Amino acid sequence: MRVVTWNLWWRFGPWAERQKAILATLRDLRPDVVGLQEVWGADGENLAEWLAGELGLHCAWGPSHAPERWQRRIGDERVGIGNAVLSRWPVTEQAVLPLPAPADADDGRLALYARLATPAYEVPFFTTHLTSALHASATRCRQVTALAEFVAEHRGDTPFPPVVTGDFNAWPDSDEIRLFGGYKTAPAVPRQALIDAWEYADPAAPSATWDPANPYVGPDPAVRIDYIHVGRPGPDGLGHVQGIRRAGDAPVDGVWPSDHAAVVADLAAEPGS
Repeated sequence: MRVVTWNLWWRFGPWAERQKAILATLRDLRPDVVGLQEVWGADGENLAEWLAGELGLHCAWGPSHAPERWQRRIGDERVGIGNAVLSRWPVTEQAVLPLPAPADADDGRLALYARLATPAYEVPFFTTHLTSALHASATRCRQVTALAEFVAEHRGDTPFPPVVTGDFNAWPDSDEIRLFGGYKTAPAVPRQALIDAWEYADPAAPSATWDPANPYVGPDPAVRIDYIHVGRPGPDGLGHVQGIRRAGDAPVDGVWPSDHAAVVADLAAEPGS
């Protein structure tokens, strides 16, 4: 099972040209499931639904409950923002969790849950977008606690472990990532561990998903802030990370698709594989 997470940089920059580059990148990756953040919807159109139609995938959409701060940044109150899931398999259930934030900094961040019906089992899949201010680790800790509880509520009775994707806006050694994973410190939900899939990466592989080599990024340090987390596989091995890498980290026909790179992980989809 090929899983992708990607922040699509909403309607910023040359968004119409970037849309084509995003599609070309996803088409080359041939994913089974995609978690998307900063997805735009406007005038009856939705980027995720368009991508799903072009790629032959199912789509779940979770709009932000408070898009106004985003809309002011581009001067267009018609454009919504949210998270989305694209899936090779039907979505049989979905739910949205607004993430907690101080009132003066709440810009409508959320988590989206989608239950995917494969022929053999159901996959509890999640995608999220945490607050971005560099100094807001305490807020992100509150958000990952809510997210971990959301995962525990919806993981259900299925042999496939939960898969949690998203832009956490947090460095790998941060309090919030350690708290959410629950295997380097006490977990946010007792006995729930969610493994950072990059633990299985080649140590020499480029890992930064926020990288000043991308002209949209600016002078910030290169760092990995986008993640795929997977619940610990059971004895059948379902969900074991077989490979992980960065993608979407170069121009397509001269256009960078987003300000973030994507992360691509291949998970064991058959017992013992």
